[in-house]
Amino acid sequence: MSNSMTATVKHVEVKEYAGQRLDNFLLRYLRGIPRSKVYKMLRRGEVRVNGGRKKPNYRLVEGDEVRIPPVRTGEVVSSSFNRSSWKKIEASILFEDSDLIVLNKPAGMAVHGGSGISDGIIELLRKGRPDSMLELAHRLDRDTSGCLAVAKNRKTLLSLHSKFREGSVRKKYEVIVVGYWPKKLRSVRKSLSRYLLGNGERRVRVDSNGDLARTDFEIKEHKAGVASWLTAFPKTGRTHQIRVHCSSSGYPILGDEKYCPKSLTYRPGRLMLHASSIQFPGISSTQDKFEVGPDDNFLSIWEEFSSED
Repeated sequence: MSNSMTATVKHVEVKEYAGQRLDNFLLRYLRGIPRSKVYKMLRRGEVRVNGGRKKPNYRLVEGDEVRIPPVRTGEVVSSSFNRSSWKKIEASILFEDSDLIVLNKPAGMAVHGGSGISDGIIELLRKGRPDSMLELAHRLDRDTSGCLAVAKNRKTLLSLHSKFREGSVRKKYEVIVVGYWPKKLRSVRKSLSRYLLGNGERRVRVDSNGDLARTDFEIKEHKAGVASWLTAFPKTGRTHQIRVHCSSSGYPILGDEKYCPKSLTYRPGRLMLHASSIQFPGISSTQDKFEVGPDDNFLSIWEEFSSED
């Protein structure tokens, strides 16, 4: 793929993309530029908003002027449209109307490209529907399956983002943890903070100075004292929240390569975490609550354990 350099600094006035995060605006505006390049530009202060530096999570306001420096396009290897993966995503759609798509994200599929992944779910959807405006309303970890919402217009995207910020979105997850989860442990309230490993990989840990985080739990079933099926209700939306709350309580999620001890001999080949329900109260869509159960692979792994004695 040929490379080319934009000739001059660009000054873009924000209009219809008001309310969008700065990093997401740049990723969409600078299509073909690797995510790592965009974030490096932000860290170095090469991108300016109204003449000043801004963090990636800054939300644009109508009338903002974004300064974008000359960048080399075509730095990422072009990939052909993976029609089979696109069909897999289209087949996983649970609900769609003029405002919203909700799909059952397969485990192991990233929601967006980056870090060696050419196309995630959102890129595949955009390539399959080139005339549509499509934006992720939220994210799920690559190894988590379940309900994922995609907005089809700016009004819906801003409405969903507002509901996430105000904490009115209701989420439910199915979780298989290692060990016998005690009945008295109904809520985990531990503050969390993010950090990076030496290789740049993101991790999260319990930190009294971190962001407040709360997850409530209900026990669904125990299996022979070696595993427990829980339903988790995250009351906050921190990165890796359920995973770290389980691990730090002594009951890591089965198949969690980041937070489950390496000494655990049984590895099912997937993360046993499934987003089974999400509700956006009061949205303008024709439906506001969406549910989907775990897939056959999730269920078969659970059934491999003997019943409780």
